[in-house]
Amino acid sequence: MTAAAAPAKPTALQTRVSAELSERLGAYTGRLAWNADRLASHQQQQLRTLLAHAAEHSPFHRRRLGGLDASHFQLSDLARLPVMTKSQMMDSFDDVLTDRRLNRGLVEAHLAACQREPDLLFDRYVCLASGGSSGQRGIFVQTLGEWLDFVASLVRPGDANALAAGGPPPEGLVLGLVAAASPVHSSGFGAAVAVGPPWRLIPAPATLPLAEIVARLNNAQPPALSGYPSKLAELAAEQLEGRLRIAPRSVMAVGELLTDPDRALIEQGFATPVIDAFASTEGLVGHSQPGGSVLSFASDMCLAEPVDDDNQPAPPGEPSTKVLVTNLHNFTQPLVRYELTDGFTSQTSAPGGWLRASVEGRADDAFHYASVAVHPHVIRSALVSQAAVREYQVRQTERGVDVACVADSDFDQTALAARLQHALCEAGLAEPQVSIKTVPAISRHPDTGKVKRFIPMTSTRSG
Repeated sequence: MTAAAAPAKPTALQTRVSAELSERLGAYTGRLAWNADRLASHQQQQLRTLLAHAAEHSPFHRRRLGGLDASHFQLSDLARLPVMTKSQMMDSFDDVLTDRRLNRGLVEAHLAACQREPDLLFDRYVCLASGGSSGQRGIFVQTLGEWLDFVASLVRPGDANALAAGGPPPEGLVLGLVAAASPVHSSGFGAAVAVGPPWRLIPAPATLPLAEIVARLNNAQPPALSGYPSKLAELAAEQLEGRLRIAPRSVMAVGELLTDPDRALIEQGFATPVIDAFASTEGLVGHSQPGGSVLSFASDMCLAEPVDDDNQPAPPGEPSTKVLVTNLHNFTQPLVRYELTDGFTSQTSAPGGWLRASVEGRADDAFHYASVAVHPHVIRSALVSQAAVREYQVRQTERGVDVACVADSDFDQTALAARLQHALCEAGLAEPQVSIKTVPAISRHPDTGKVKRFIPMTSTRSG
């Protein structure tokens, strides 16, 4: 096995990231041992500080939190605060920010200038965009320290495992990352600035040709691998065919819903159980145990409330339609009960106060036909019954769906269409129309490398 190639001399930003992450990671890893009382005390203190700061420095939050006494605010009072949507945030972007020097025009100009090389706005702020391929675009601003708080919550399980095994190597932990290409997106920024120690990321952007990703990983031989599940499944197939030849001790799927067929293929290809992870640009992070489907969320960093359509708590064991996130570490762009359209099913018993939940995917991927709503799971379950279909994209039509399939071999398209029609009928859609075609590849967003799997009729797509 060849060693990973030595990185070029780090830039000033890369050196700063290495130093500041090294300084804070140990404390964040230590939090994993907190009990429920310690966690709740921290949450309440951080929430009070966040609300006071937001009310004083953000005109948007001052209007919404007017008259609130943050010094006596209780965690149980959170449900009384208004919900914050992405549309509201983007419409009032300048007023949401707490540094009055910042505005949307300035941030957008910075993002446009940093499509290929990462940089900080005012030598202080990380600016990121999200949603370009999966829905409404959002932009997010935080100090470098606030972004590194997020990074620490994302990588600390690996840090804890390394400490339990005797400690990380002097050069830091190495991770092959198959995700976004551009540093205006969170994973792309991380890959560009984290060159070690304590963590060194080896970028193999998902937008590259598959053969080039394989070549990069073969050359680097990363001891751990992370990426979009759909891309990891492709790489697992390459591993089984002998073109990819790596032996990661850990594989983490992040950025997309991890389906059962993708999990099975990834675990077969790399001979290791997959860690299912959730990481949103808004700051919410969660990890499963290897091979598990229930994630433990970083409840010291974000409060997360699984709720129904009316923003009422979803009972444990029942899927929510969204989750409301209060980010406790981003004071630059406060997100208070911010709506993420991801379905969570929380567990009845969450040890130590840490939220534990499975993630069902994005609720806004549902297809709506008059009075009938069809969840993506209905369509996905029929598609995964066809072993030859390696990848797919589903577009809603007025009476049904059009499905584009990437297939490893010929398959009975008529039979698959019949299964889909039956599934749609069972979901309540009368006389559904289904068309299926095979394509050589599904196009990915040029910067994020993500794929929009389910495209409602009202959706627009840029990549």
